[in-house]
Amino acid sequence: MNLDKAVKLRSEGKLEESNKMLINLVNENPDDAIINYQCAWSYDVLEKETDAIAYYENAIRLGLPDEVLKEAYLGLGSTYRTIGEYEKSKKTLELAMNKFKDNSLKVFYAMTLYNLENYSESMNILLKLLAETSKDNTIKGYSRAIEFYSDKLDQIYDTSIIGGEK
Repeated sequence: MNLDKAVKLRSEGKLEESNKMLINLVNENPDDAIINYQCAWSYDVLEKETDAIAYYENAIRLGLPDEVLKEAYLGLGSTYRTIGEYEKSKKTLELAMNKFKDNSLKVFYAMTLYNLENYSESMNILLKLLAETSKDNTIKGYSRAIEFYSDKLDQIYDTSIIGGEK
């Protein structure tokens, strides 16, 4: 099948050839959600994000299996972020996070929040993820503290009570 060949070409680093093949496949099968998704992905790897958007949107609108739908939402949300469409990115990633429980979505959402200058919430998400998912023993040893402080980064504690002075 040509789709398999186009995906194989991409995996072999033949990005332009894969992209051209996928464009032809979309033209022949405009209502195929998977082909639209693969075409979007092909534009993303070529760093032609604005060209990817319509294909991601079509793939989502046409209906994808859940495991591919999550990736399409992530791709679209990330693409919106990279071109400066931060509100669209936020909405797309929120839709995805409401449907899927996946930490990678949270990471891309945190990046979008950073771009929207919501630094506290962005750090809160990332620190909680770090505390919950890290396999690094030095991080695991401090996971409770990291999680505790994740939403208190701007809080300044009264140092005069340290050592019983107050």
